[in-house]
Amino acid sequence: MKRNVGNLERLFRALGGLVLVTCAAMVPLPLPVRLGTFGVLGGYMLFSALAGTCFGYALMGRSTCPLEPGR
Repeated sequence: MKRNVGNLERLFRALGGLVLVTCAAMVPLPLPVRLGTFGVLGGYMLFSALAGTCFGYALMGRSTCPLEPGR
């Protein structure tokens, strides 16, 4: 899959993912609730930040990556 997430957005996604994973570990809720909400969302945000690909953007045909030089 092509990259469709720009560098600044990747940084914000990584920070948001870390915050959500930290919440999954520290929020005083039952474990299935924490993992089902904060853990899954945080994991997806971290994955999309590392891979540079957002499946939602791909479905919408959107990209925040700058154009390649020479295009």
